[in-house]
Amino acid sequence: MENNLQTCIIDEHDDGDNISLLLKSEFPEFEITFKTNNILQAFEFLSQRSSDLIFLNSKLIDDNTGDLFLRYQENSQIIFITDSEKSAIQAIKKGVSNYLLKPVKKIDFVKAINKALENFRKNKIVPLNPTFQSKINLPTLQGFKRVNIDEIIRCEADSNYTFIYLADKTKVIVSKTLYDFEKHLSDHNFFRIHHKHLINLEHLKEYIKGKGGQVVMTDNSVLDVSVRKKNDFLQKIA
Repeated sequence: MENNLQTCIIDEHDDGDNISLLLKSEFPEFEITFKTNNILQAFEFLSQRSSDLIFLNSKLIDDNTGDLFLRYQENSQIIFITDSEKSAIQAIKKGVSNYLLKPVKKIDFVKAINKALENFRKNKIVPLNPTFQSKINLPTLQGFKRVNIDEIIRCEADSNYTFIYLADKTKVIVSKTLYDFEKHLSDHNFFRIHHKHLINLEHLKEYIKGKGGQVVMTDNSVLDVSVRKKNDFLQKIA
């Protein structure tokens, strides 16, 4: 899958801007190629250029245009945006498998994009690595996701949740604290550099000097190192 995935946002101005900001901050591998609140402009654009991901506001379509958009699902992932459960249920009945309720929350947004990325991968041939690798189960609402530990780039605390950032550019939200992961992963070359950040040292690219300093990871994230953790961290990577 290419690094830059093409995205089309069809939504009202303010909400479309909110989605743009979330996408840029959480999933920079997506490139926003078109944004509009006009359904006819959207059809004109999509008839000339394909889009990997489409955000579509339910208020801007009727039954006929909604059915037309479902045709794009063969080549695109559509995330239906609605302000009511009723509209979401109607969309599911028509074949839409991914939706967001307004106001869009960060956790729901990340889950929706992860689901889209999973569907992208299902349509790709992924070579299997025959080498045994340590794995970890990441509990989700649907069950759990089993991943190779060395594919975890970093873990980020968010209250009682933890965001797990993976090498394939997906994020998994787990209802466990960062401390739970620190206990499990400390024996796998992970180090807690900050109260919010636990990193896989195998994915460390660069250390930037400072009061505590900063690290640059292989996903190009830049994270602060706390002053209290600085000496232990530098000894760990020496």
